[in-house]
Amino acid sequence: MTSELQSFIQFLTTERGLSRNTLESYERDLLQFVAYLEMQGVTSWRDTGKVHLVSYLSQLKTLGRASATLSRIRVSLRSFFQYMVKERLLDSDPSVFIEVPKLEKRIPKVLTILEVEKLLEAPQSEQVNGARDKAMLELLYATGIRVSELVALNVADVNLEMGFIRCIGKAEKERVIPLSGIAIRVIDTYIQQYRIKLLKRSVDEEALFIGHLGTRMTRQGFWKIMKRYALETEITNEITPHTLRHSFAAHLIENGADLRSVQEMLGHSDISSTQLYVQVTKIKMKDVYNRAHPRAHL
Repeated sequence: MTSELQSFIQFLTTERGLSRNTLESYERDLLQFVAYLEMQGVTSWRDTGKVHLVSYLSQLKTLGRASATLSRIRVSLRSFFQYMVKERLLDSDPSVFIEVPKLEKRIPKVLTILEVEKLLEAPQSEQVNGARDKAMLELLYATGIRVSELVALNVADVNLEMGFIRCIGKAEKERVIPLSGIAIRVIDTYIQQYRIKLLKRSVDEEALFIGHLGTRMTRQGFWKIMKRYALETEITNEITPHTLRHSFAAHLIENGADLRSVQEMLGHSDISSTQLYVQVTKIKMKDVYNRAHPRAHL
């Protein structure tokens, strides 16, 4: 059964151009379903029916899986069985009546401008690791790129003279995003003075940001770094890998940036995702009103 899964993943890779993270999610979801089927004595996709799908999803729900996780797994299963029918490996799709509910999009949590400033000032920029960390944080807040896009950057993707980065996002879509003046200076200092000190044997490493092994920084490595600085600065707001991305977008809109420009910089395919940040600014406006207006609580 795994051979069909690998063919499906190869199809997604070549025909759909999905990101590595998305491909890994599909593969993980489907391999776990195969393991469940084998426990039920099912060894062929032709013997898989709607009853297996319903019982599997019901079991996951009983185990306390989050609604977002269940929705993603449903999408993975639906996509796989649609592929199997299209390739004539199955006569019918057992997932066709499995509902994939639309999830209500959560309003992103953002830092205040003061909290962002505290976070960006936390690294000891006169030290090797601190200079790298400051460059990463400044670049994230200056551009709003995803952490996966940050660690995928190569030195050649950064044009400090012209003041922009070239970023490859989801579905291999390229976008060019401007850099702030301070980000340009911090990144330039890191590249010119400190990056070479992080490289070990891999002197030909193309990656912009280098981890403790002397090779490309990982998402997990960055996340540990960010959590450490959040603790050091005693920021009470929740910190996630997307925190600076969310704060970038909300602060731009709060200061008058138009939605289409922010959408393009974030790489959103649907502007409804960008519009969530308008809700952030409205909530903030209401909080300010309630605190400041003398008759707000009368």
